[in-house]
Amino acid sequence: MKTKSLIILSTLLLIFTSTKAQTKQRISILGDSYSTFEGYIPQGNEPWYFQKVDTSRSDVVKVNLTWWWQLIKEGGFLLEKNDSYSGATISYTGYDDADYSPRSFITRLPRLGSPDIILIFGSTNDSWAGVKIGEFQYSDFKRGDLYYYRPALAKLLEEALLRYPNVDIYFIINSELRQDITESTKTICKHYGIKYIQLENIDKRWGHPTAKGMKEISKQILKAIK
Repeated sequence: MKTKSLIILSTLLLIFTSTKAQTKQRISILGDSYSTFEGYIPQGNEPWYFQKVDTSRSDVVKVNLTWWWQLIKEGGFLLEKNDSYSGATISYTGYDDADYSPRSFITRLPRLGSPDIILIFGSTNDSWAGVKIGEFQYSDFKRGDLYYYRPALAKLLEEALLRYPNVDIYFIINSELRQDITESTKTICKHYGIKYIQLENIDKRWGHPTAKGMKEISKQILKAIK
Protein backbone atom coordinates (compact mmCIF):
# COMPACT_ATOMS: atom_id res chain seq x y z
CA MET A 1 0.00 0.00 0.00
CA LYS A 2 2.87 2.31 0.91
CA THR A 3 4.62 1.53 -2.41
CA LYS A 4 1.42 2.26 -4.34
CA SER A 5 1.06 5.62 -2.60
CA LEU A 6 4.64 6.52 -3.45
CA ILE A 7 4.05 5.65 -7.10
CA ILE A 8 0.93 7.84 -7.20
CA LEU A 9 2.77 10.69 -5.47
CA SER A 10 5.71 10.41 -7.90
CA THR A 11 3.33 10.40 -10.88
CA LEU A 12 1.51 13.50 -9.62
CA LEU A 13 4.83 15.26 -9.00
CA LEU A 14 5.98 14.43 -12.55
CA ILE A 15 2.72 15.76 -14.01
CA PHE A 16 2.97 18.94 -11.92
CA THR A 17 6.60 19.52 -12.94
CA SER A 18 5.81 18.93 -16.62
CA THR A 19 2.80 21.26 -16.51
CA LYS A 20 4.81 23.95 -14.75
CA ALA A 21 7.52 23.78 -17.43
CA GLN A 22 4.93 24.01 -20.20
CA THR A 23 3.44 27.18 -18.73
CA LYS A 24 6.65 29.16 -19.23
CA GLN A 25 6.08 31.69 -21.99
CA ARG A 26 8.47 31.76 -24.93
CA ILE A 27 9.88 35.09 -26.10
CA SER A 28 11.24 35.99 -29.52
CA ILE A 29 13.22 39.16 -30.13
CA LEU A 30 13.46 41.10 -33.37
CA GLY A 31 16.15 43.70 -32.90
CA ASP A 32 19.22 45.64 -33.93
CA SER A 33 22.65 46.07 -32.29
CA TYR A 34 21.13 46.67 -28.85
CA SER A 35 19.88 43.06 -28.80
CA THR A 36 22.90 41.31 -30.34
CA PHE A 37 25.61 39.25 -28.73
CA GLU A 38 28.20 37.25 -30.64
CA GLY A 39 27.25 33.57 -30.85
CA TYR A 40 23.64 34.13 -29.76
CA ILE A 41 22.12 35.46 -32.97
CA PRO A 42 21.67 33.74 -36.37
CA GLN A 43 24.86 33.06 -38.30
CA GLY A 44 25.46 35.87 -40.78
CA ASN A 45 23.82 38.53 -38.62
CA GLU A 46 26.31 41.18 -37.50
CA PRO A 47 26.77 41.60 -33.72
CA TRP A 48 27.76 44.75 -31.88
CA TYR A 49 28.45 43.09 -28.53
CA PHE A 50 31.26 40.53 -28.69
CA GLN A 51 32.54 37.71 -26.51
CA LYS A 52 36.09 39.07 -26.84
CA VAL A 53 36.63 41.43 -23.91
CA ASP A 54 37.20 45.05 -25.00
CA THR A 55 36.14 47.27 -22.12
CA SER A 56 37.14 50.43 -24.00
CA ARG A 57 34.25 49.73 -26.36
CA SER A 58 31.70 48.30 -23.96
CA ASP A 59 31.43 46.74 -20.53
CA VAL A 60 28.79 44.32 -21.80
CA VAL A 61 31.27 41.47 -22.18
CA LYS A 62 29.10 38.49 -21.21
CA VAL A 63 25.75 37.42 -22.61
CA ASN A 64 24.17 37.47 -19.15
CA LEU A 65 24.71 41.24 -19.10
CA THR A 66 22.41 41.80 -22.09
CA TRP A 67 18.94 43.18 -21.45
CA TRP A 68 17.17 40.22 -23.04
CA TRP A 69 19.09 37.56 -21.08
CA GLN A 70 18.26 39.33 -17.83
CA LEU A 71 14.62 39.78 -18.84
CA ILE A 72 14.21 36.09 -19.63
CA LYS A 73 15.98 35.03 -16.45
CA GLU A 74 14.15 37.39 -14.11
CA GLY A 75 10.78 36.95 -15.79
CA GLY A 76 10.90 33.16 -15.86
CA PHE A 77 10.55 33.05 -19.66
CA LEU A 78 12.12 30.83 -22.30
CA LEU A 79 13.99 32.19 -25.33
CA GLU A 80 12.43 31.10 -28.60
CA LYS A 81 14.46 33.14 -31.13
CA ASN A 82 16.68 36.20 -31.08
CA ASP A 83 16.95 37.52 -34.62
CA SER A 84 18.90 40.72 -34.07
CA TYR A 85 21.21 42.38 -36.56
CA SER A 86 23.53 45.31 -35.89
CA GLY A 87 22.73 48.37 -37.99
CA ALA A 88 19.32 47.04 -39.03
CA THR A 89 16.57 49.49 -39.92
CA ILE A 90 12.80 49.17 -39.93
CA SER A 91 12.76 50.69 -43.40
CA TYR A 92 14.70 49.44 -46.40
CA THR A 93 16.95 52.52 -46.24
CA GLY A 94 20.25 52.34 -44.37
CA TYR A 95 23.24 54.55 -43.78
CA ASP A 96 24.36 56.70 -46.73
CA ASP A 97 21.08 55.75 -48.47
CA ALA A 98 22.29 52.17 -48.90
CA ASP A 99 19.72 49.44 -49.54
CA TYR A 100 19.30 47.68 -46.19
CA SER A 101 16.37 45.50 -47.24
CA PRO A 102 18.29 42.21 -46.63
CA ARG A 103 18.74 43.07 -42.95
CA SER A 104 15.55 45.06 -42.41
CA PHE A 105 13.07 44.14 -39.71
CA ILE A 106 10.45 43.37 -42.36
CA THR A 107 12.71 40.80 -44.04
CA ARG A 108 13.63 39.06 -40.77
CA LEU A 109 10.13 39.01 -39.29
CA PRO A 110 9.22 35.48 -40.53
CA ARG A 111 12.16 33.93 -38.66
CA LEU A 112 10.87 34.22 -35.08
CA GLY A 113 9.66 30.66 -34.52
CA SER A 114 6.58 29.99 -32.38
CA PRO A 115 6.67 32.48 -29.51
CA ASP A 116 4.07 33.57 -26.98
CA ILE A 117 5.54 37.06 -26.84
CA ILE A 118 7.40 39.08 -29.48
CA LEU A 119 9.57 42.04 -28.53
CA ILE A 120 10.40 44.30 -31.47
CA PHE A 121 13.21 46.67 -30.54
CA GLY A 122 14.04 48.92 -33.47
CA SER A 123 13.95 52.40 -35.05
CA THR A 124 17.30 53.47 -33.59
CA ASN A 125 19.18 53.12 -36.88
CA ASP A 126 16.34 54.73 -38.83
CA SER A 127 16.75 57.72 -36.53
CA TRP A 128 20.55 57.77 -36.73
CA ALA A 129 20.72 57.18 -40.49
CA GLY A 130 18.37 60.07 -41.25
CA VAL A 131 15.77 57.86 -42.93
CA LYS A 132 12.98 59.92 -44.52
CA ILE A 133 9.82 59.76 -42.45
CA GLY A 134 7.28 59.49 -45.31
CA GLU A 135 3.51 59.67 -44.95
CA PHE A 136 1.22 57.60 -42.77
CA GLN A 137 0.09 54.66 -44.89
CA TYR A 138 -1.78 51.53 -43.83
CA SER A 139 -2.51 49.65 -47.06
CA ASP A 140 -1.46 49.08 -50.70
CA PHE A 141 2.23 48.97 -49.84
CA LYS A 142 4.64 49.05 -52.79
CA ARG A 143 8.32 48.23 -52.45
CA GLY A 144 9.23 51.88 -52.95
CA ASP A 145 7.07 52.86 -49.97
CA LEU A 146 9.16 50.72 -47.66
CA TYR A 147 12.20 52.97 -48.03
CA TYR A 148 10.32 55.47 -45.84
CA TYR A 149 9.91 54.99 -42.12
CA ARG A 150 6.16 55.34 -41.60
CA PRO A 151 5.00 52.96 -44.36
CA ALA A 152 7.75 50.47 -43.44
CA LEU A 153 6.72 50.36 -39.79
CA ALA A 154 3.07 49.97 -40.74
CA LYS A 155 3.96 47.10 -43.06
CA LEU A 156 6.05 45.46 -40.33
CA LEU A 157 3.30 45.61 -37.71
CA GLU A 158 0.59 44.48 -40.14
CA GLU A 159 2.69 41.47 -41.13
CA ALA A 160 3.49 40.70 -37.49
CA LEU A 161 -0.21 40.51 -36.63
CA LEU A 162 -0.93 38.31 -39.66
CA ARG A 163 1.99 35.93 -39.10
CA TYR A 164 1.67 35.60 -35.34
CA PRO A 165 -2.00 35.49 -34.25
CA ASN A 166 -2.67 35.15 -30.52
CA VAL A 167 0.86 36.37 -29.75
CA ASP A 168 1.48 39.38 -27.49
CA ILE A 169 3.52 41.88 -29.49
CA TYR A 170 5.36 44.81 -27.93
CA PHE A 171 7.34 47.53 -29.68
CA ILE A 172 10.21 48.95 -27.64
CA ILE A 173 11.01 52.61 -28.34
CA ASN A 174 14.54 53.71 -27.54
CA SER A 175 15.27 56.93 -25.68
CA GLU A 176 16.86 59.91 -27.47
CA LEU A 177 15.46 59.23 -30.93
CA ARG A 178 14.30 61.85 -33.42
CA GLN A 179 10.97 63.27 -32.32
CA ASP A 180 9.29 62.46 -35.63
CA ILE A 181 10.43 58.82 -35.34
CA THR A 182 9.22 58.50 -31.73
CA GLU A 183 5.83 60.14 -32.29
CA SER A 184 5.21 58.30 -35.57
CA THR A 185 6.02 54.98 -33.89
CA LYS A 186 3.49 55.60 -31.15
CA THR A 187 0.81 56.65 -33.66
CA ILE A 188 1.32 53.57 -35.86
CA CYS A 189 1.42 51.21 -32.88
CA LYS A 190 -1.89 52.66 -31.66
CA HIS A 191 -3.41 52.19 -35.12
CA TYR A 192 -2.63 48.44 -35.03
CA GLY A 193 -3.32 47.96 -31.32
CA ILE A 194 0.32 47.10 -30.67
CA LYS A 195 1.54 47.92 -27.17
CA TYR A 196 4.66 50.07 -27.05
CA ILE A 197 7.21 50.56 -24.29
CA GLN A 198 8.93 53.94 -24.14
CA LEU A 199 12.39 53.61 -22.58
CA GLU A 200 13.71 56.41 -20.37
CA ASN A 201 17.09 57.40 -18.93
CA ILE A 202 19.17 54.54 -20.34
CA ASP A 203 22.89 54.66 -19.57
CA LYS A 204 24.88 54.46 -22.84
CA ARG A 205 28.39 54.53 -24.26
CA TRP A 206 28.96 55.17 -27.97
CA GLY A 207 25.18 55.34 -28.26
CA HIS A 208 24.76 51.77 -26.97
CA PRO A 209 23.62 50.51 -23.57
CA THR A 210 26.29 49.88 -20.96
CA ALA A 211 25.88 47.03 -18.49
CA LYS A 212 23.99 49.50 -16.31
CA GLY A 213 21.86 50.54 -19.28
CA MET A 214 21.07 46.92 -20.11
CA LYS A 215 19.78 46.37 -16.60
CA GLU A 216 17.65 49.51 -16.87
CA ILE A 217 16.17 48.30 -20.17
CA SER A 218 15.41 44.88 -18.75
CA LYS A 219 13.63 46.34 -15.70
CA GLN A 220 11.53 48.76 -17.74
CA ILE A 221 10.42 46.10 -20.22
CA LEU A 222 9.73 43.50 -17.52
CA LYS A 223 7.58 45.99 -15.63
CA ALA A 224 5.56 46.70 -18.78
CA ILE A 225 4.95 43.10 -19.86
CA LYS A 226 4.33 41.70 -16.38
